[in-house]
Amino acid sequence: MAEKHPNDSLFEAPPMAEQERMVEAVLFASADPVTVKDLEDRMPHGCDAAEALVHLRKRYDGRGVQVMRVGDAWAMRTAGDLGFLMQKETVETRKLSRAAVETLAIIAYHQPATRAEIEEIRGVSVSRGTIDQLLEMEWIRFGRRRMTPGRPVTYVVTQGFLDHFGLENARDLPGVKELRAAGLLESRPPPGLLPGGPESDADEDDEVVRGQSELFEDE
Repeated sequence: MAEKHPNDSLFEAPPMAEQERMVEAVLFASADPVTVKDLEDRMPHGCDAAEALVHLRKRYDGRGVQVMRVGDAWAMRTAGDLGFLMQKETVETRKLSRAAVETLAIIAYHQPATRAEIEEIRGVSVSRGTIDQLLEMEWIRFGRRRMTPGRPVTYVVTQGFLDHFGLENARDLPGVKELRAAGLLESRPPPGLLPGGPESDADEDDEVVRGQSELFEDE
């Protein structure tokens, strides 16, 4: 049996408990979500960041802070049911117009969406300023061009959008019932604002998505 060299331990991955601590430290110190690759690039050779995340997420289950997946990255965020504790008392100076809110909602629910598709759903034209504002806020980004005449660009929501609203992916967007329960529905939506389905077009009192948080205001 070959004798183990004292320096061999330098090339061995640390115990999983230590890897979990490393992942916790990185996520805690990072304002933005971190991918598994970024975690492993920071950690010693041989570490398994994905497995460490599984253990860490389980350890934080039910706590006030949770380990959440945001798109293809991970972050530590306040538990959703405790979000009311973090609400700002001051008014946010930068707000979204109703046009921007509706445009953002259409992109989120129908992505990838072209400008023409957004205008068809809203029933009115979309100003360049509205799109530019959402791009500047990094809540939407350019998607792939359509393989149709003119090759129009499409728009999709970003990881920053998912992170801001505490979503793992766009499939986690709330339906009409959830939006109504949360008090985010006020008036009837333009046809097609939300994806088709029994709960989105069966009721006469279905309403348009209008944000009530400090980020939204009417035009």
